[in-house]
Amino acid sequence: MKKQINGFTLIELMIVVAIIGILAAVAYPAYQDQVSKTRRTDAQGTLMSLANAMERFFIQQNTFATAAVGAGGVFPNKAPLDGATKHYDLVITAQSATAYTLCAQPINATAQDGDGGLQLDSSGNRTWFSNDDCTGTASSW
Repeated sequence: MKKQINGFTLIELMIVVAIIGILAAVAYPAYQDQVSKTRRTDAQGTLMSLANAMERFFIQQNTFATAAVGAGGVFPNKAPLDGATKHYDLVITAQSATAYTLCAQPINATAQDGDGGLQLDSSGNRTWFSNDDCTGTASSW
């Protein structure tokens, strides 16, 4: 009498592992791209919050010229505001008594390094730059 053995053959297991590997190879880059876009969107929102803080400062001081970010400033100088890992530095790249320009610069050696800088000015113009320091080729965000 022949005994029936249930189970998978080595070939069947290898095929399943290969299929999982192919799916992972396709899905992982798409996942990483989505995470990068989410971080960029969070930086945009944080930049808008900094602009609101600048406007509040102007109402209180009647000038943008003395506003600063960071310790003792109108707003924290890193984005995102929540969480331990920061991906962007927030800087005031130009300011006068009546106008300002803000920039979110990707921090070196983080996942967003090389992603390009985001800029927002007091007129509400939003610009994305190809270089991390808010220079280079520009387009709207």
